[in-house]
Amino acid sequence: MARMYARRKGVSGSTRPLKSTVPVSMTSEEVQKVIVELRNSGLSSSQVGIVLRDTYGIPSVKSVTKKSLTEVLSDHGVAPELPEDLFNLITKALKLRDHLEENKKDLHNKRALQLTESKIRRLVTYYKSRDVLPEEWSYRLDTVEMLISR
Repeated sequence: MARMYARRKGVSGSTRPLKSTVPVSMTSEEVQKVIVELRNSGLSSSQVGIVLRDTYGIPSVKSVTKKSLTEVLSDHGVAPELPEDLFNLITKALKLRDHLEENKKDLHNKRALQLTESKIRRLVTYYKSRDVLPEEWSYRLDTVEMLISR
């Protein structure tokens, strides 16, 4: 299948582990405790997953805890208010806007900003349909700058 905004084929991503059960010496509660500690130390949810994979030998949190990593974080009350992919796209759009204020004739990055903002709008409609974001939430520059500047 082709990429959305380019005329080339996509690259394959990482594959899931073959076995659904993982021989881990930790219990589900211990894994959840480690997840919350890593999140409280300032790591994002993807970084928590990488640390669990590389340091603790847990390739899939769901195979150990029967919950996804974001479910574990929300159960313990440390989930971020914005999903991580949406947060990363918004920070990218803000950086592009700052760049375009100084370089008004940069057409390539102007196009990149348009593509990034369209991805944000699509993700917002998806998360609204899944009740992750409230229905009145919208992507506006003043609202987003307040959320990201924290």
